[in-house]
This record gives sequence, structure tokens and C-alpha cells, in this order.
Amino acid sequence: MNINPKTFKSTASPPVPLCSDSATMRPLDEKETTAVFEKLHKFTGNNLKNIVENPSHEGPGPNPGRYCFRLHKNKVYYVSDSLVKRATNVARSNLVALGTCIGKFTHGGSFHLTVHSLGLLSSNAKHKVWLKPTSEMSFLYGNHVLKGGLGRITENIAPGDGVVVYSMSDVPLGFGIAAKSTQDCRKLDPNGIVVLHQSDIGEYLRMEDEL
Repeated sequence: MNINPKTFKSTASPPVPLCSDSATMRPLDEKETTAVFEKLHKFTGNNLKNIVENPSHEGPGPNPGRYCFRLHKNKVYYVSDSLVKRATNVARSNLVALGTCIGKFTHGGSFHLTVHSLGLLSSNAKHKVWLKPTSEMSFLYGNHVLKGGLGRITENIAPGDGVVVYSMSDVPLGFGIAAKSTQDCRKLDPNGIVVLHQSDIGEYLRMEDEL
């Protein structure tokens, strides 16, 4: 079954994966939810359902609920309902973060996934590429993936698809956007771009003050 992120809320159960209200964070509105789901769907495809309907195992209660999405200071967090409820005891001004930050909204209203979302993307990725050991460092410095550095690639990738980038030992290194299809990659020049870089774990060092 194909999932349309724009209509997912009307077909999933429960219809909207939002937590109960709290003074510290707020649920995403319909427009924000659509923007987040569309970006996640780009990388996960139908596996988006696993993210949205993921039951929570956190919290002391017998029924900790599900994971959900919350907005706080333009950042979107993926967090258990139980943790959100417990965070109501923290003053808004004192709350720095909660759960896993997966991305942020710009002043113009666009949503961008950040490197913190890599764990969520990699466990639900639809399309993947693996880098040769000699090309890992280049990617971790923010460069695009070239054909010469490509170790493996999954089938049926189309230009514009979201792609999670791994080492040959299956360690997630980051993610980007496919520049070529799987078929075109096979006949591409070694210096041709396969994946346009978007984010990588090297940012934890290169951009430490911004994360």
C-alpha cells in the first residue's frame, strides 16, 4: 500500500500522532505536519507508517502511549507521549530539548531534516548507498557522493529520491538526495555525482556550536 503523506492523517490510526497539550511544547498544526511527513516520506516511503505508529516503551506507566511530534522554538522533536507529560513540570524557559530533534522550520516556513534524524531515517530507509572506505572522509567533510566512491546502491532509486548513506560496514554516515537513478549510476563517469549531500555525522564536529 502506498502512503500519501498529505492524507496519512486521515488513513492512519490514530488519525493524528500528536501528544496531549503541555505548556512546554505544542503539537504540529496541519500544515506543519504535512511538511514534516512529506520530508520523512521522501526518505522512508511506506515505512513512514512505522514512525508514525511506533509505540513507546518509555515511562513508568503501564500505558506509555506512542511516539509523537512536537514543536519547540522552531525545532521538531520525535518524543514519547509519556516523556512529554512528565516535561510539563519543567518551565518553558528552562526547557532546552526533549526527545530527538529531527529537523527545524526556517523563517520562511520550510522544513529541513537535520543530522539528528539520521537514526530514525536509517532504521526506516527506503533507498541506500554504501561508500568505499576511501570515500567516507570526503562525505564526512560535506562533499557529494561520486560514482568512484560508490560501493553499493539499492535498486529502483530515481533522481530526487531521499537516500541514506552508509559505510560498507553498515554504519549510517548521513543522507542526501539522489542525483542519478540506479541504472544511470552504472554507466556514470567516476567523477559524476551520485548523491547530493544534505547532512552527515561529521557536523557534530564541524558545526558543534550550531547543533
